[in-house]
This record gives sequence, structure tokens and C-alpha cells, in this order.
Amino acid sequence: MSHFHIRRAQIKPLIVLLSALFAQHAAASGYHFGTQSVTAQSTANSSSAEANNASTIFANPAGLTYLPNHQISGTVNLVAPHIKYSDGQAEYYRGGEVKGSNSGKITKDVVPAPHIYGAYKVNDRVTVGMGMFIPFASETEYKEDSVLRYNMNKLGLTTVALEPVVSFKATDKHSVGVGLVAQYSKAKLRKYADWSAGSPAPVLNGMAAVLEQRGIPQSVTLDRANWQGHGNVKGDDWGFGYHLGWLYDINDHARVGASYRSKVTHNLKGTAEWVADGVVAKALYNQVIGLPASQGGRGYLPSESASVKIITPESASVHGMYKATDKLNLFGDVTWTRHSRFNRADVIYENEKATPEGGTSALTTINPNWRDTFKVAVGGSYQLSHPLQIRAGIAFDQSPVRSAKERLNTLPDGNRIWFSTGVKYDFKKGHSLDLAYTHIHINDTRYESGRAIGSDSDSKGASSAKFNNYANILGLQYTYQF
Repeated sequence: MSHFHIRRAQIKPLIVLLSALFAQHAAASGYHFGTQSVTAQSTANSSSAEANNASTIFANPAGLTYLPNHQISGTVNLVAPHIKYSDGQAEYYRGGEVKGSNSGKITKDVVPAPHIYGAYKVNDRVTVGMGMFIPFASETEYKEDSVLRYNMNKLGLTTVALEPVVSFKATDKHSVGVGLVAQYSKAKLRKYADWSAGSPAPVLNGMAAVLEQRGIPQSVTLDRANWQGHGNVKGDDWGFGYHLGWLYDINDHARVGASYRSKVTHNLKGTAEWVADGVVAKALYNQVIGLPASQGGRGYLPSESASVKIITPESASVHGMYKATDKLNLFGDVTWTRHSRFNRADVIYENEKATPEGGTSALTTINPNWRDTFKVAVGGSYQLSHPLQIRAGIAFDQSPVRSAKERLNTLPDGNRIWFSTGVKYDFKKGHSLDLAYTHIHINDTRYESGRAIGSDSDSKGASSAKFNNYANILGLQYTYQF
């Protein structure tokens, strides 16, 4: 069967992992929990200048010097994301409608995320700490027969960050902090491929006549769904960066500060496992599709490696706190993220693949053309009684996606508005609880993807869909001072 003119396009095994990592410093944009502290969550993350407990490690490491004692703070966020698509439509690379389900929810009902922080006061001027937080732990999954399956069908990503911190009180009014970020990411994904993408209708007709002699009806061969295969991919990597913070007490009522998170470079490595699904794909896989190109095959071996070098974006925040009365505090924060780093990425595969237009390539390129973004948040706290404080906040969080044509179907992100409220309750000596609830309104979005360029190993045709998005977050945090 090696004389058959079979060209196929390849899965993009690390692209979704790649896109999610680029979102992780966005403080909410993309597939992101958006909050690593319940104390901060209750004010829509506007209270970075407050330095209320050890979770200040994530917001501003300089805040550790404001803690009166050693502390341990543990947090659990329960995130209920809602991403539902409708009106899904897709074509094959060579034309013709892709059949299958065209709507459905692609997120889990509830995803938990734990975080823990510790602080130790060395003396009146120096405090050290350690934080472990989860920027990502989400999953999106389409039905296997979704009409969008030739784009991306499933993504699971978990990112754990460890951050040791040293904070120093330089003067009575100035504090600085430095943290080292060690970040581990693990991902899994699934994507379907059209292995008939390199065969125009006349070529497909000729192949149908030959395959009919092997007992495969022409109607089966001419249905491109029967040429379908898919890849399951797993990948992981460690990356390193740093975190800087500064806080300044203007007077007894006002405090300002700033923090900076560096970029983090990842060299992601994964393994793609290929499976033939359709009748024709199964018949030809061992003889042609799954053989190396050097042996006259198409290079889609049952298992191969893939890698991509990426740089996650840096972010900078300025924030402030104003003590309006003995009971009322007001907060504000503005965060900028350099999402424009995600304008191009090249995924490199172990084996050369036939492209839809007749060449060969071990490369897939993605050009999402993201933009830099801003998040603006305001909030406040009111000490209702000696043990009970009520808190609230609102935030606008800009999406890095410029337009429907540059939106990824596994990242159907839109501009967001946060509505947060919560309470802080101090009980016994040195014990406190924070409880917060957040509703995130996300603009409904539309996704429009063009046909693959044909010169790399992608095989998708044009596709589109509408998305309805929102999320709810419930957080509980316990802090112990000793």
C-alpha cells in the first residue's frame, strides 16, 4: 500500500499546554484560578498592599515584614468554571462538513486548588517565608465526536509553584522583598487528525477503487471521517524566575507598593501516542501511516517525542491602601502583564510528517498574536466587630485575545469583571478564618479559525463556535500565628 498518496497533518501536542502557561501570570485571564489567597480574593485581589497574613508572599513579598508573628496560612479554593459552546461548525481541510456534536459544556463542575504559606520572623527587620500555590489546575474537554475535534479536543494542566522569600525592613517606612519562583507544570491533551488532508477528491477516488478490492466499500473510503486518528500527549517541565516587592508607609493612614514577577522560560518536553480510529486509518496505519518517512511511511509512529521552548510573560503591579477610619480600609491595584510574548511559538517533532500540500515538516507554528493586558481592582474592608471583618471588591480584567480569528477553542477567553465578597473572623488567640465568594462575569465570545496553512503538519479545516463563559469561586483560608 506504500504507493498510495497519503498525506496527513499532525497534532500539535504541546500547543495548548503552551497557551495555558502563557496565561498563568495574568491573575485571571485564560485558564487560571485567578486567586491564591482567600483574604485577597474577598477584595477581588485589590488588597496587595495590606500584608494581612503570610499569603502576602504571592501578592507582594515585602509584606512579610508587617506580620507581627510567625505564621502559617492554608487556603483551599473551589472553582466552578462554566465554558459552554454552541453553534459549532467545521469543514475538512479538503472541504465537506465535519459531522458530530456541535454544543456542550467543556469544563468540570468543580476544581479544587490548595495553597499554603509560612512566615518566620528572624528579627524585627528580617522575615523569611515559603509559599506553595497552584496557578493552574483546570481541564477542558470536548466530546470525542465534537465537530471541533480537529482543532483541540482535550486539555488538562496543573502548575505548582514554590516560592521561598526574604523580606527586609530597610527603614521604618520602607520594606523590600525578594522571592525565587520554581515552577513545575504537567499537561495532558488530545487532538484528532484528518489523515486524508493531503488527498484531493480525485486522489481519494482513485484510492477508493483500490481499497474496494480489499473489501472496503468506496463510500467508506470517500468519507473523510474514516481516515481519522488522534494523539494523546503528556508533557512536563520545571522553570525558574524571581519576584520582587516594595512597600512604603506614606503616613499612618496610607501605604503604597509595587511588585514584579519575572518571565519564566520553559523547555517543554512531551510524548505523543498515536491511535488510528477510522476504518481506513486502521487498515493503512501499520503499512503506511505509522511508518517512518525513511521507510516510505508518513512518520506517525505509535509513540514519538515533541518539544517547544516558551517564555511566560512578566507582570508588574502597583497597589495602595488607605485607612479611612479606625474600622474602614480602602484598597486598589493595577496589574500589567506582558502577554504579547505569546505571539509565536514553534513546536518541534521527532519525526518528519507529510504536509497537506505535499511537503514534509517536523514543525507546527502557532501565531495567537496576544496583546499586553491590564487588570484594575478596587475594594475595602470594614471591622464590623472585634472578631468580625467584612470585605468586598470589584475588578476589571482584560483578555489578551484580540479577536475571534485569534481565539483558541480551548482558550475562549473574554474580558472579565470580578464581583467578590467575604468575611474574616478572628477566634481564640492567634487563629483566624477567611471565607470568600467570587462571581466572575466573562464576556460571551466567538471563535473563528481558518484552514491550516498546509505547509506544516496541521490538518484542520475552517471552524467556528460561540461560547458562554463565567465562573464562581468559593474560598476558605485558615491562619495561625505563633
